[in-house]
This record gives sequence, structure tokens and C-alpha cells, in this order.
Amino acid sequence: MAKFELKLPKMGESVAEATITSWLKEVGDTIELDEAVVEIATDKVDSEVPSEVEGTLVEILFGKDDVVAVGETIAVIETEGGEASFTASSESSSADAKKEEEKPKEVVEVEKTIEKASEIVATPIAKTSDSGKFYSPLVRNIAQTEGISMNELESISGTGKDGRVTKDDVLSYIENRGNKSLKEEVVTKTTLAPKASQKPVAKAAPVSLNGEDEVIEMSRMGKLISKHMVDSVQTSAHVQSFIEIDVTNIVKWRNKVKDAYLKREGEKLTFTPILMHAVASTIKKYPLINIAVDGDTIIKKKNINLGMAAALPDGNLIVPVIKYADQLNLVGMTKSVNDLATRARNNALKPDEIQGGTYTVTNVGSFGSVMGTPIINQPQVAILALGAIRKVPAVIETSEGDFIGIRQKMFVSHSYDHRVVNGALGGMFIKTLKETLEAWDVNQDF
Repeated sequence: MAKFELKLPKMGESVAEATITSWLKEVGDTIELDEAVVEIATDKVDSEVPSEVEGTLVEILFGKDDVVAVGETIAVIETEGGEASFTASSESSSADAKKEEEKPKEVVEVEKTIEKASEIVATPIAKTSDSGKFYSPLVRNIAQTEGISMNELESISGTGKDGRVTKDDVLSYIENRGNKSLKEEVVTKTTLAPKASQKPVAKAAPVSLNGEDEVIEMSRMGKLISKHMVDSVQTSAHVQSFIEIDVTNIVKWRNKVKDAYLKREGEKLTFTPILMHAVASTIKKYPLINIAVDGDTIIKKKNINLGMAAALPDGNLIVPVIKYADQLNLVGMTKSVNDLATRARNNALKPDEIQGGTYTVTNVGSFGSVMGTPIINQPQVAILALGAIRKVPAVIETSEGDFIGIRQKMFVSHSYDHRVVNGALGGMFIKTLKETLEAWDVNQDF
């Protein structure tokens, strides 16, 4: 019998870890080739890890809700076959022992001393500190390898979710270690004011229950969204601007070409890609909307990656990202919107497809809302809400005078971070979007 180590697979260039949500197999269960063994979650995307071999599950190394680094072994599967996997290891151990015997006694003693010193410096880092901070396996491994103590690790400001220390935080700390005596700073903070820097945590008002009330546990995604929304409100100074857009020409054009588009492309042409295409071209004219804030610096994003808020069947929300949106024509935008929306509903998005957004658009009109005031999707600085398209009476100006007519109109709400986006930029952005959409050529092709 041989043993196979099931590792957490690489799920995208920007994904370093995942959370185990549930085990689909138990120790002792038989596993088929490509059969799902465990369910994992990365931010808002759930996926399964299949087995690369047939065999029996003999060991589970992580439990539910544990955070695991990419490439780390999560389970052991016993397979039929020889003990080849152990032979190489045994031969390697024998070779190492032989080399050890050939070394002079003095050299061996020195190496053992260095090894002991390294073990003292790189003491094991606990998963959770005394203050309650959680450290992922990847962060703990880096800290232990670099000889970072728990006190030093506690001093690092985390930029991850819930203030979690990420790989980049640790590497940045290591890079700047020599610039100043951080160890002295940690000792000073720990000795003089271990609790003074901690702000009192506001407690929620207690909720009274009676026998007729139903208690519903929030889902994992619900908890993530809740935390993300609260963090955004506490981070950005939210301001809104509103504008009404006459989309009569767009409605007429879509009604004229939608059948031909369906016949040629094999999919529907909705209003969303038309509006998204106009948003992308407007962002190109106002690049300072396409930014992120990092402390006291502004990061101007080169690429325009549009986040598209999509509702899931369970009522939750997910934001797949259309990469390089400004480089797509209307057909390309339509295909991207339809594809991401379909796979979002089927829970088939890849982790990289919900990351890297630089600006978000949400269609509140799909639920019948006339307008909304959406919360910014951090670390972006703006989000656009598209209201429902409605037939309304309107004053139409002509060379022969004004008259009342029926027009198709919609409200657009623009929420932006007033720390870095002022009212002029926020207002001009949607004014330009309005001009672009109202100048739509009803005779153009798709």
C-alpha cells in the first residue's frame, strides 16, 4: 500500500489560502478518481477539491473553518500499489546518515549548535495569539522561518479581512526590519502600554426574544458580506450624487436589434452590457475615479476592471469582475456580462474572477427600485447604482417649442469616497455618462 498526500490546489495567481467549509468524506471512506473530497471557500467563492487517485481516506489534517495555505497537505489517501513513495525517502535518509558519518566530529557539533540556535529563534507560532488574532499556516511558516517572535507578529498591522496579517504584511515587515529597531518598539509598547492603544469595542444592543421568534444563523457568505459592508462604511466618507438619464433612444435601438443579435450571437442582449460599456468609456475620461487609497497615498489603476454585482439564488450577492472592460466592444461586453452572470448563479466562478475590480456597477433596477445608495466595494472609491427604466411624462424641447411626451428614463446613483473624490469629479462623471447614453445612435449596428 502507498500513501498519497492530497494538497490544497492553486486556485489563481492572487489566491494564497482557503477556508475548509466541510468534509465530504470521512476517515475510512473509499474515494474514486476525481471524486470531491472537501469543500473550500475563498472569500466569496465556494469550490470542491477532487482526489487525484483512487483509495481510502486514512487521515484528515485540518478541520472545518481552518484556513489552509495553497500547496499544504490537507488529507492522506491510501492507495493500492507498492511502497515507492517511502523507498525514496528511506534511501535519502540513509544517504544523509552516511554523509553525516563522513563529516569531522567538530563540524557535526557546530552544525548541531546552529540547528539548536535556529530552533530557539524560530519557535513555533500559535494559530491564535493571546489577544485573539488568527494567523494562517502560511504566515506562521514565514514567521518561524524568519525568526519572528509572537510579540513581533502581534505588532504587525494586518491588511487582510478582519485585520488578519497576510503574507504581504509579513514580507513587508521583514523587508523594513533593518530600517528601525522594531523589536525595541514592540518591547516599549508591550511594557509601557499593552492595553492603552486598544480602542474599546462597541457592543451591540441586546436583542430580546420571545417564544414566537425564530433564530436564524447567518451563512458564511452572509457574515463576510456583513463585515465587508461595516468596514466600508467605517473606512470611506460616503457621498452620493444623482442624475436622471433619458434612455429612450437606447430602448428603441435594443428593441430593433435584439432579435437579430440573438440569432447571430445565440444569446440575449440586455440593457446591462449597454450601460456597462458606457460606464467603462466614461471611466477612461475620468481616470481619477479608477483609484484606490493606501494610507496617505493614492493608487491610480492602469486597467479598468468593472465589478458587476450579481444576486445569487440564496439572496446573497457576489461581484464578478470584467477585466480590461474598456478594451471590449459591445458584443464582447455582452458576452462577458452574460457569462459571468450565468456562472455566478450556478456557483461556478473562479476565485480570480471576483478579484481585482477597480469600479463597481450594481443594477438595483432589476428589483424594481427607482434608485439606491450603494456602499462602496473596498478598496475601490466609487460605485454606481442603475435604477429601473420607466416610462414617464417629460418636457421635450424642440425648435418649434416645448411639449409633453412619454420618455423612457432612469435614475443613476453615484456613491463615492469623499476623502479622495470631490463633488465636482463625482458629479461630472455621471453627467458625462448621461451625455453618452442620451446621444445613442438608434441607427448604429451592434
